[in-house]
Formats: sequence, structure tokens, C-alpha cells
Amino acid sequence: MIASPALRLILDSDALAANWRWLAARNPGAACGAAVKANGYGLGAVQVVQRLAATGCRDFFVATWDEAERLGPLPDGCALSVLHGVREADVPAARSIIARPVLNSTEQVVRWRQLAPDDPCDIMVDTGMNRLGLTPEQALSGLLDGLAIDVLMSHLACADEAAHPMNDAQLNAFAELKRRIKARRYSLANSAGICAGDGFAFDLTRPGIALYGGIQRSEADGHIRPVVQPEAEILQLRDVPASATIGYGATFTTPYPMRVAILNLGYADGYLRCFAGNGSAMAGEVSCTVLGRVSMDLIAVDVTGADVREGDWLRLDYHLPSASAATGLSQYELLTGLGSRYQRRWT
Repeated sequence: MIASPALRLILDSDALAANWRWLAARNPGAACGAAVKANGYGLGAVQVVQRLAATGCRDFFVATWDEAERLGPLPDGCALSVLHGVREADVPAARSIIARPVLNSTEQVVRWRQLAPDDPCDIMVDTGMNRLGLTPEQALSGLLDGLAIDVLMSHLACADEAAHPMNDAQLNAFAELKRRIKARRYSLANSAGICAGDGFAFDLTRPGIALYGGIQRSEADGHIRPVVQPEAEILQLRDVPASATIGYGATFTTPYPMRVAILNLGYADGYLRCFAGNGSAMAGEVSCTVLGRVSMDLIAVDVTGADVREGDWLRLDYHLPSASAATGLSQYELLTGLGSRYQRRWT
């Protein structure tokens, strides 16, 4: 039997549920959904859906039909939307999987009319991000007449910047669309948009990063809890003399004799080279700095003065806002880059 990996993610079910409840309470007049694309932002979409459904979430969003298929049947009473719509290649999946497409182009609208004209769908209208979505002119042209639109939605580009003028511009554009296009529900706010005020909530909010511990606006400080804690096992301990170098490129020279731990973690696991000189791990209450370059599968950390031995596990400092500030990686990259070699353990 193969031993369990020397790398794991400790995932906090209570924190995930508490984050969803706090986000839902921000706009009590709106339903609160959950984006679980990219395998639940790297945590495991099936497990995330199970836990959020048990907490009260009923609306889930994935990017592709492949992600929808991997989710399998949803808990009773839950609905799923596929954000990237229906390509020609997606038609067989759209016929067999119980999920609503989010139609983003005139071609997708025409395709859906041919495939399932009476079935519910969602519609994305671009109000300024210039990513996916119909233009407002296309949406108001009569193209959507007769469709059973469950959710009419748009996506905020700058909601993490409270004073950005795009926020009000997109809000006003979407309010006009709501006035003129009939749908069962209307949705604009993402994680940051939920903190922008009640006017952005409409009928359904679609948080993503905040569910998993990401903090984009000051309103969430002290409320959104970390969900993900990476841990790595010590593979070897080394006593390195002063003036020796560590790692590729000999970029770090020991200023004094150091006790060094080699951990089973590297850039193939999403722990990228920008953590060199910026990252750290915790051995109990002792902070252990990353030394030298991050390798594909290994890092070295300074455990001088820490009571550790080979086989011990160290906790990586992976608080999303501070890790983002230290490395220049976005909080999204920090989560979704976590690789497949971690053992994922839900508490």
C-alpha cells in the first residue's frame, strides 16, 4: 500500500460555512449562491458543495460542463449554472447534465433555442468588463424574447476598489437591463460586490473567493475566516555551516551555522518561486523562513532553535491577504494553484 502524501491541506468546514453565512447576512433580501469553479477554488468542489448545501446554499456556479459532470448529482433542492455557456462541442453534455447554461453570445442563444427552447437558461450581459456576455444592445434587441430566463446576470470588474467609478456605472447599466428584460431573478454581486451595499445585491449574489478565506475589501476584515491551511512534512534535517549556500543558483548564503529542514513542497504544488525570501512555515510557535529558491518539489526552511525532527509537519504561512501582499500573487492564484499532490483533509 502506498503511504499517504507528505503534503496536505487542512480544510476548515466550520470556517467555510461561517463565511457563507456572513456573506448571506450582508444582503438578507437576496439569495446567496456559491462559485465552485476550478474544483471549488482548489479545495474540492464536491466536498464544498456538500458542506455549503448543508449550510443553506442552493445556487452553485461552475465554469464548464466538464466541471458540472465531475460534480455529479447535486443535493436535493440545489441548482447548477455553467458560466461558459454552450459551445457546439458542449451540446451532448448540455442534453444529459441537469444544469442551466449561462448564455454569453448570440450564437449560444441561437444554439440553445435549437437545443431546448423551453428549458430555463441564464443570461450574461456585459456591462463594462468586456469579457463574456451579450452587449446591452444585443440583449435588448429582441434576441431574448420568449426564452425562459432564470437568472439575468452581469459581472463587476472593479468591486474590490470601493471608490472606483466603474461600480456605479455597471450598477446603473444593470438596473436598466433589469427594468427592460424579464427574468425570474437578477444577479450582479460577486464576493467584493456583496460588500458594496444592498443596491448591488438584487435577487442573487455569487460569492467565490470570500467563501474560501479571501478578503478583498475592508468590510470583510474580522469576518471572513481562513479555510485552507497547507502543511508539509520534514523529509530531512541538515546542519549547515556558516558561509554555505542553499538551493539552486546558490542565492542564499548562511550568515551563521543553521539547522535547516527540507520540506516536501515546491512550485509543482503551487508554492511558487516568489515565496523565496517571502514565505515561512510554523514549527509550533516558531516562524521558519524559506531559504533559497523554491524547487519543483522541495523547499528549505530555517528551523534553528525549533524543536523538530524528521517526519514532523510544519504549517505554511498561507493567510491569503498577507501572502498575496508578500508575493505579488493574487489571492485567487494562491488558492487555485494548489496542486493535486496534497491530501485534502476536512475538519
